[in-house]
Amino acid sequence: MNCPIYKKCGGCQLRNLSYEEQLSLKQSKIIKLIGRYCHVDEIIGMENPYNYRNKVQAAFGMTRGGKIISGVYQSKSHRIVCVDECRLEDKKADEIIVTIRNMMKHYRMLPYNEDTGVGFLRHVLVKRGFTSGEIMVVLVTGTSVFPCKNDFIKELLRLHPEITTIVQNINNKFTSMVLGEKETVIYGNGYIEDVLCGKRFRISPKSFYQINPVQTEVLYGKAVEFALLTGKEKVIDAYCGIGTIGIVASDKAGEVIGCELNADAVADARVNAKINGVENIKFFCADAGEFMLGMKEAGEKCDVLFMDPPRAGSDKRFLSSAVSLSPDRIVYISCNPETQQRDLFYLTKNGYKVKKIQPVDMFPFTNHVETVVLLSRDFSNS
Repeated sequence: MNCPIYKKCGGCQLRNLSYEEQLSLKQSKIIKLIGRYCHVDEIIGMENPYNYRNKVQAAFGMTRGGKIISGVYQSKSHRIVCVDECRLEDKKADEIIVTIRNMMKHYRMLPYNEDTGVGFLRHVLVKRGFTSGEIMVVLVTGTSVFPCKNDFIKELLRLHPEITTIVQNINNKFTSMVLGEKETVIYGNGYIEDVLCGKRFRISPKSFYQINPVQTEVLYGKAVEFALLTGKEKVIDAYCGIGTIGIVASDKAGEVIGCELNADAVADARVNAKINGVENIKFFCADAGEFMLGMKEAGEKCDVLFMDPPRAGSDKRFLSSAVSLSPDRIVYISCNPETQQRDLFYLTKNGYKVKKIQPVDMFPFTNHVETVVLLSRDFSNS
């Protein structure tokens, strides 16, 4: 894959390998890390491993010569590498970001300088519904004062009428976090919707939504398949986010409980359940580990636990809570096989046995690989 900024960006670690070689490398990685637990099924790759990222964010800055640039931070630094287009990112999202960058000079809009606190535009985040085609643009600014706001937005919409909503997010803190706490809807509803696994989901600026929708359908399809649902099971969706896994699984489950600490995500999850007419699911803004302990103390049981933790994996408190509640099956979705390896060691030492391992290539041309692992209670050790 040819890319003029490959060495500076560092985002495509496997750029020099053919896609078949990438899949082989990732398969070997999973076998090496967790293959001792059971057979590793063949990794599921993409038919077209390009332009798959439906969420694109760009940082804005200025060169010493006064030129406005936008792009990604150089690997292991805070220097911005200017990006006009990326073979992994949604083409329309890249176009919109470049348009905004080009408009800034005309509207005398400066990039925000986090060292001096001077300037306006800090980041631009674009989310696009893969199926719906709806597009959200989030302008992350260092101040709430938006100069020439009406004219700027009118011009942006004239150039890109496909944009369905625009949100201003204010982040004036010295932080590596892209989004701040306060936001204002400038145009549209302030959210987009997309269809995944036959279900419709509302996506707000702060919502977590898998960035590769094609492979997410594969990933979630495998997760539900591994859960062996018959329509009677009580299911917990830990780290549920906006409720995607739980809602997708709800058709085949008796009852689903989603747990999530992010209040905005829980609000979206409840709306998503309503949009899809799902009545056998409830969402709680709570720590999943504490919630499971509460269920145990109340004498409640769980048949299947879906867990999809962040890259850091799960902590011992969560894992011990899961073991204490003792669901028959655990379906562990991971974006980091290194931390999954650690967590599987704990679970297999505490009454579970790994039954299936399925790698899925969610991020072609990068080192990242996702896995779905099925664990069942090892009754031989009971």
